[in-house]
Amino acid sequence: MPNHRRQVTYSSHPTRAARAAHARGDREFRTYDTSYIRPKKSKAPMVVAVVLALAVVAVVAVLVLRGCTAEAVELLPEGEQATVVVEQGEGAREIGESLAEARLVASAQDFVDAVNKKNAASALIPGTYTFTGGASLDDILGTLQSGPAFAGSLSVPEGLKLSDIATRVEQATNGGVTAADFTQAASDASVYAADSAFLASAGTNSLEGFLFPKTYEVPANATADSIVRMMLDQFQTETAGLDWSYPASLGLSTYDALNLASIVEKESTGEEAIRAQVAAVFYNRLTTEGDPSYGFLQSDATTAYEVGHDPTADEVHADTPYSTYTNKGLPPTPICSPGLACLQAVCSPSADSLGVHYFFYFDAEGNYSFSATYDEHMSSFS
Repeated sequence: MPNHRRQVTYSSHPTRAARAAHARGDREFRTYDTSYIRPKKSKAPMVVAVVLALAVVAVVAVLVLRGCTAEAVELLPEGEQATVVVEQGEGAREIGESLAEARLVASAQDFVDAVNKKNAASALIPGTYTFTGGASLDDILGTLQSGPAFAGSLSVPEGLKLSDIATRVEQATNGGVTAADFTQAASDASVYAADSAFLASAGTNSLEGFLFPKTYEVPANATADSIVRMMLDQFQTETAGLDWSYPASLGLSTYDALNLASIVEKESTGEEAIRAQVAAVFYNRLTTEGDPSYGFLQSDATTAYEVGHDPTADEVHADTPYSTYTNKGLPPTPICSPGLACLQAVCSPSADSLGVHYFFYFDAEGNYSFSATYDEHMSSFS
C-alpha cells in the first residue's frame, strides 16, 4: 500500500469556513503575549561574568603593583659585595628573601619565579656566597646551583690572637686578603655591633676574642669584611646556648666574660673539669679585695700577649697595661680567641673551687694542683 503522508486537519471534513476560522485562531495564538507564563532566565551567567572580570582586574593590578615595586627597589650598586648564607634545608623562598634583603634581587618572588621556571628548587646548594652588585638573576641562580667556590681552608685553633688569625687569612686566600686588610677590618667592633648584638659591650675595641676558632671554607671572592662577618656569625651560632647569668651577677659584661675566658684558654688544659676550676680561681682572685689576692689575677699569659713571648719575672711585674701583677682586674682586651669549652667554664665555674681556691700550679705533664693559701701553693713546687 502506498505510504502517503497524512495531513492532519481540525476536522475530518473541513469546510472552507472552518478552515478560515482555524487560521484566524492560529494567527491570534502566535501574536498573543505569553511572556508572563514563560520561565524566567537565570542571572547566574551574568554573576559569573562579573566575578571573572573582577578577578582579571585584580590579577592585572597585582602584576602592575609588582612591577612598580620592583622598579622602586634600589639594588646593590655594581662593584659592591654582599655575603649571603644559605642554610641547610632552606628553600627558594627563604633564599630569595636573603637575596632581597642583600638587595641583590628586586624581590623574593622574582627569585622564586626564576627557580620554578628552571625547575631548580632541589639543586640549590647550601653555603656562604659573596655576590657582586649588578649580577643578573640567572647568574645568581647559576652560582647557587654550582655551589660556593672556595679559595681554601682557614684553620683557626683555640687560643690564637687576632694578628695570628690575620696571617692565616692571608695564607688561606693566597694573598687575596692580606693580613693588614683583615686586621684593619677587625680593628673596631662597633662597626659590626648593629648586626651582632653580643658586641654591644665591646665598644670600639678590636674584635680580639670574637673571631671564633673553627675551620672555615673561604669563598674565592671573599673579602676581609666577609671573612670577619663569617667568623662573627659562627660566634653567634656557637654561643647561642650559653647562660651568661653568672658573670652578669658579678657585674661583668659579655665582653668582660669573654676577656676572662681568653685567660682561662691560655691557663688551662682541654679537660672540662680543669677549665671550670681555673675559671673559679680567677673569679676568686678577681672579686677578693683583701688577702690573698687583693683583686690581682696574676696571670703570666696576659703579659705574654703583650710582649709576644714567654715573659720573664721582670716583664710580668712591669708597669704595663697587660700586667695583671701590677694592675687589678681584667686586662684591657681579651688576649686570644677562646673556644666554647672555656666560655662554658666562665659561665659555669666549678662550685667546689669558688670561694676556696686562689692558686693553681701545673707541671710539665699538665698535672694541675689547686690551693687555698699561698703556703699550700708553694708546697706544690717541692
